[in-house]
Amino acid sequence: MSDRPYDVVLFGATGFTGALTAQYLVKHAPPGLKLALAGRNKAKLERLRSDLDAPQLDLLIADVEDAGSLRAVAEATRIVVTTVGPYIRYGEPLVAACAAAGTDYLDLTGEPEFVDKMYVAHHAQAVATDARLIHCCGFDSIPYDLGVQFTVEQLPHRVPIKVDGMIRAGGKPSGGTWETAITAFSRGKQNLDAHRARRRLEERPAGRSVKLAAGRIHRLQGFWAVPLPTVDPQIVRRSALLLDSYGPDFTYSHYAAVRRLPMVAGGIVGVGLLVAAAQVPPARRALLDRIKAGDGPSPERRARSWFKARFVGSGGGKRVVTEVSGGDPGYDETAKMLGECALSLALDDLPKTAGQVTTASAMGPALRDRLVAAGIGFRVVSTEEY
Repeated sequence: MSDRPYDVVLFGATGFTGALTAQYLVKHAPPGLKLALAGRNKAKLERLRSDLDAPQLDLLIADVEDAGSLRAVAEATRIVVTTVGPYIRYGEPLVAACAAAGTDYLDLTGEPEFVDKMYVAHHAQAVATDARLIHCCGFDSIPYDLGVQFTVEQLPHRVPIKVDGMIRAGGKPSGGTWETAITAFSRGKQNLDAHRARRRLEERPAGRSVKLAAGRIHRLQGFWAVPLPTVDPQIVRRSALLLDSYGPDFTYSHYAAVRRLPMVAGGIVGVGLLVAAAQVPPARRALLDRIKAGDGPSPERRARSWFKARFVGSGGGKRVVTEVSGGDPGYDETAKMLGECALSLALDDLPKTAGQVTTASAMGPALRDRLVAAGIGFRVVSTEEY
């Protein structure tokens, strides 16, 4: 694909997270990398290009409701990066265009239903065209996907492995993230149907077992570990299916880390109320109106935000605790992660993969090295024999 006009096209560049990603790519892309911005509003794209002081950037006009424009974008570049969500509503036409064109695709979705549906609909064609479809390339789910891989690397090879992951974070959502969450809460049945369809179709590795364990509320590493049903375990599971290095029998459990037990009860009740309200159209509209799309936290608020993901892994008589940490999880670090994913696909010597893959299976240590150099921490907290 060296004859294509662009190496990377960022679609949705004028949104809140899109603009942060554009800023990161312009600042960190090496000379010679052919980068373009895409979106549906030419005036907004021109304003962003001016704000970035990057007159060399080409602008492509494309709309999720115009399949031809998306096909033109996919055929013009090696890699498409998209920040346009909720992906269950807007994402599939671009995935389809990339799978057909043999173009690598990166997104920021945190929606399990979307990931499952894209596997069912487009994985096979992407394998045939050598396209890599990589979802969840931000705070969902890179700290967990690469964090578990890093943990597994510290343990003996070819033994049963169990990993528990816990997340703590402080930050504020943007309008786009809020809309994605409320949309997901309203689609319980659709989520379940998509999950079942994928499980019927997904290939299984011969002679290996990969499991997700729901877990229970318990004390772990000085916190209350509360089962967290996000997209992240789904991505970790996919990596474990694709990578033999996770051992013959791999189990992962995913938790939120909470300091005080009353906060656990309050969080459960709060999420339950949001899920219930999201089922009722007037209440759902009222929730969506609370934070408008395109809004996001200020630079000052983001500067105070942080995350720490801790992993406890055991296998082969060894127990290891690792940690992945960084700054503002939803925006600054997410833009960094997405940008470095694009740069890794464009520039690094990576293993050959195709179809719906993951950051760990497609980029793995090469991407981790990039993130460490960019300021995201990966460290071993402790090791012990048992």
